Amino acid sequence: MDKLYSLTAGQMKDLLDKREVTAVEITKSVIENIERTDKEIQAYITYNFDQALQQAAGADEKRAKGEQLGELAGIPVALKDNMCTKNLRTTAGSKILGNFVPPYNATVVEKLLADGAVIIGKTTCDEFAMGSSGENSAFQVARNPWDTTRVPGGSSSGSAATVAASQVPLALGSDTGGSIRQPACLTGIVGMKPTYGAVSRYGLIAYGSSLDQIGPMARTVDDTAMLFKAICGRDKMDATSKDYTYTPYGDSVKGMKLGLPKEYFGEGISAEVKEKIYAAVETLKEQGAEIVEVSLPSTDYALSAYYIIACAEASSNLGRFDGVKYGFTGSDRSSLENLYVSSRSEGFGEEVQRRILLGTYVLSSGFYDAYYKKAKMLQKVIRKEFEDALKLCDAIITPLNPTTAFKIGEKSDDPVAMWAGDICTVTLNIAGLPGINVPCGFDSNNMPVGFQVLGRKFSESTLLTIAKCYENTVGGFAVKEF
Repeated sequence: MDKLYSLTAGQMKDLLDKREVTAVEITKSVIENIERTDKEIQAYITYNFDQALQQAAGADEKRAKGEQLGELAGIPVALKDNMCTKNLRTTAGSKILGNFVPPYNATVVEKLLADGAVIIGKTTCDEFAMGSSGENSAFQVARNPWDTTRVPGGSSSGSAATVAASQVPLALGSDTGGSIRQPACLTGIVGMKPTYGAVSRYGLIAYGSSLDQIGPMARTVDDTAMLFKAICGRDKMDATSKDYTYTPYGDSVKGMKLGLPKEYFGEGISAEVKEKIYAAVETLKEQGAEIVEVSLPSTDYALSAYYIIACAEASSNLGRFDGVKYGFTGSDRSSLENLYVSSRSEGFGEEVQRRILLGTYVLSSGFYDAYYKKAKMLQKVIRKEFEDALKLCDAIITPLNPTTAFKIGEKSDDPVAMWAGDICTVTLNIAGLPGINVPCGFDSNNMPVGFQVLGRKFSESTLLTIAKCYENTVGGFAVKEF
């Protein structure tokens, strides 16, 4: 069968269940397509092809014996390269971890393997997940399959690009301030940030521990849900994880109230993005949803609060990378202090150093109360505003990115302008709420546009229902032939 790589995970599962193809055949097709296209897309830092074929053969053997299999048995999955994989290099996109091979798997990896998934490789990402464009990796810049001169978004850039290019049907990303949803938006795929605690963070290399969340990326809502179901739930290795039971979702919004916050549709959001989102809202309205106006008045301050909190936590989390225990060791070994300095200055890139410095500053004596403490107070206010708004509706719809994908290098010299692009996404991480990107068309440059659906804690089934209804109504989402 031709182009097995281009099938959705659901289609692959159907063929596998009917014994019309084998997992090895699917995996070989995926590998051949990655080898054909990845020189241009640059979605992967590390391939896992030999092991993937062994995993696929194992799934086929179990299926032939009639053993009970997970839903993902034999289906290829890519992993963002900040999730630990036993005996497989894990770099977090950083030179300082360029030779790091973990001795254990992240919990999400263990769950995928237990379900029978085939791990294809580790995807390109901004260094330590710090970035909104995918340009901050120490190794390469992933490309947007819709236009390879443009960014795919970040920091889960490779995960988004590999799914959008039909190199693989499923991928995991991590989202600290929008890093699943934003690249999903810019590459025209579905990407969901679950509720904080719905998915274990054990084995995820930390950026901002109170904000980080692993989540699924795919080309369809059904595939996204399939991957989420496999990874969600309580984990004894992660004290912040919650008892969570996956809830099936529907495909109708009839009777639902959907909120539109005026603060998200003001200046800075491009006219074309607004037009596509308003059209999507009208589509949902025609399917029976009621549209209500809600207000989130602290939105304008959220970006400042986010970067203070995230950078403060990054400063603490990245203190462990000293050039002694593991990873890259600096060139100056004349003293312990010089070793620390050279290892961190040579091993960390500019964006990571920038955020460590900012985080150290806001945590320092004399500035803690002025910055970090105020940011944490604002976090409580933002959470309360979401709680109040979500009492008036079942979910909220917003833009996800102010514009469509920009040219590679266009904003590299202006980090503040780059950070400003996160205005629509960081609030969810601050509040710990779930959100999903839903593709809704293209702009005049034929670049994807998406809208965000967000909801109450652990309301993933509601978000998936809204996304599924829209997907059905428009006849599915466009797929890039690459």
